[in-house]
Amino acid sequence: MSGFNFINPFGVREDPGSFVGDRYTDNFSRKARRDTIVLNLGPQHPSTHGVLRILVEMEGEYILRAEPVLGYLHRMHEKMAEVKTPWQFIPNMGRVDYLHPISWNWAYVGAVERLAGIEVPERAEYLRIISCELNRIASHLMWWGAFVMDLGGVTPILYAFEEREKINDILQIVTGSRLTLSYFRFGGVSTDIDDRFERLTREFIPYLRERLKMYKALVTDNIIFRRRLEGIGPMDLDLCQRYGATGPILRAAGLAYDTRRDIPYGLYDRFEFDIPCGPSNDSYGRYLLRLAEVGTSLDIIEQAIESIPDGPIKIAKAPKANYKLPAGETFFAVEGGRGQVGVHLVSDGGQCPYRIKLRAPGYSNLSLFAEAAKGTLLADAIAILGSLDLVIPEVDR
Repeated sequence: MSGFNFINPFGVREDPGSFVGDRYTDNFSRKARRDTIVLNLGPQHPSTHGVLRILVEMEGEYILRAEPVLGYLHRMHEKMAEVKTPWQFIPNMGRVDYLHPISWNWAYVGAVERLAGIEVPERAEYLRIISCELNRIASHLMWWGAFVMDLGGVTPILYAFEEREKINDILQIVTGSRLTLSYFRFGGVSTDIDDRFERLTREFIPYLRERLKMYKALVTDNIIFRRRLEGIGPMDLDLCQRYGATGPILRAAGLAYDTRRDIPYGLYDRFEFDIPCGPSNDSYGRYLLRLAEVGTSLDIIEQAIESIPDGPIKIAKAPKANYKLPAGETFFAVEGGRGQVGVHLVSDGGQCPYRIKLRAPGYSNLSLFAEAAKGTLLADAIAILGSLDLVIPEVDR
């Protein structure tokens, strides 16, 4: 075997006569390290959220280097967008981020509407905001329960699913679905709300506000939970901006940037709502910020449900299945559960877009992990990873 070259998982050529765990050469410095091992985190669910593999080089229990490995879920959504009409592609958006699919609905439909100059009726805009914010809360609740479970607490996820089921009961009335929701249409929404939708929504707002107090007593103020997160995985503003992070991670770092306010779309500029920021850029700060965002979404829903106007839910002459897009290009961004969701659409005037580029916030947010995990304990790396709120089908779209 003297002429055989072995390639280890990081792509570094090793002498087959030596054990990989005994001598590992860094790709960047080319300096040999002794007494280090290479471990796989994933791609099974118990170690990470979704089908993600992370290679870590460790010295004892400390991480020297971490490298996310993507590709296990790649489904070519962007390529499918180029061979499907806009009508055919709408359901794909619910499969990109299955926890906050309505935000992706809105980003794609909004890009087509902006390119085609389609005006959305006022009532439809209110329905979009209500459904999107309900879906955002459901996404944050799913993260909350799963994050605490990553750290060893099993009970909270049962509460999270109880609240999430109530939201799904509401959204199912208008969408007919409970997970990969597809509610938006070009020029409006598919279904109007009824009295039951309005009643359940009004009842849910004070109910969840009380439950948030219970979450605080059960988890947030738990000293064991806090010690697992405080000071772990700090991500300052410079780090976030270098990697293009958005959403809760960027806001926890101290920048109150929210697409709903800074690049207004729909009718968000009509509502009064706070943009939570901070209080710290560590894993605990990101945890606190997401719970605060649940309260913000409740405030928006309450205002919208109280002031929703009468009128049509879609334009009279909505685009049909054989609709041809105008030639040109546009970009439309919305605030998703994990950050800024964007759709860059290019059309040559045919029935199918010439090019679609999806801006997934999880991809940028995951990129921070490699730098944030250096020098941490393996157990702390799991906490950092969970605090990013990753949805791998969005990252690996």
